[in-house]
Amino acid sequence: MRIGKQDQAFTAIATSDADSITVRGYDLVDELIGEIDFTDYFWLLVLGERPTDKQRRMMNACLVSIAEHGLVPSVQAARMTLAAAPEAWQGAMSAGLLGMGSVVAGSSEIAGRYLAEVIARAKNEGKDIETAAIESLQALKEARKKVPGLGHPQHSAGDPRVDRLLEIADKNGVSGVYIETLRVLAKHAPGIINRPLPINVSGAIPAAILDAGWPLDALKAVPLLARTAGLAAHLYEEAQRSIGFIMSNEADLAIAYDGEPSKKTRETKAARD
Repeated sequence: MRIGKQDQAFTAIATSDADSITVRGYDLVDELIGEIDFTDYFWLLVLGERPTDKQRRMMNACLVSIAEHGLVPSVQAARMTLAAAPEAWQGAMSAGLLGMGSVVAGSSEIAGRYLAEVIARAKNEGKDIETAAIESLQALKEARKKVPGLGHPQHSAGDPRVDRLLEIADKNGVSGVYIETLRVLAKHAPGIINRPLPINVSGAIPAAILDAGWPLDALKAVPLLARTAGLAAHLYEEAQRSIGFIMSNEADLAIAYDGEPSKKTRETKAARD
């Protein structure tokens, strides 16, 4: 069955023949293996060109900042999957990555798209960033929606990773309209929303990497790649000293059943009473 357009039968990423493998216009063996680090290769694969020094530093900083964050739900899912199926690293890794949604890790994309919306609003309506940001915050308040990229349940006084990422962006001349917009939102959000709303790492990462030239539509790839490294660490540790079943048991103990009792339970209780 033919579904969708059938007139773009091309890829610009890689090809091979009997004698060579070509990736983004480079010979894999002679020009890439042993000659390029993985961050550069990641950038090259996605964008088709190697990053500048500034872009490399910013991407490296973003990847390091988000790779590991403890026993978050996606990590627990991965570790419990490996405990149940120790032969299935790919299944456990998939379980962890599939758990990266709008609340954990995937929130970077949401924040990035929100920043882009505010910037587009300013441009399309002929307003400055500050005016567009204030209007957007007021609209979020009226709709009782959260401000993407701001606020943190643990780091209420400010996410320590944010200052470092923005410092690197400023120092390397990366900071542009996305970081400007993020800072303006952080300036006005507490007064409009009426509670502390510091910038979180899910706001800093998209602002910094988008200003560095990374495409908005590939934004989710950054936390996905970073968390894959963190998951690899957890899965290796899980294979060495498992805590998957411990977490499962603790969850069972922590969650009380509040559904309907069985007939036998009701009869037993009635007999005691």
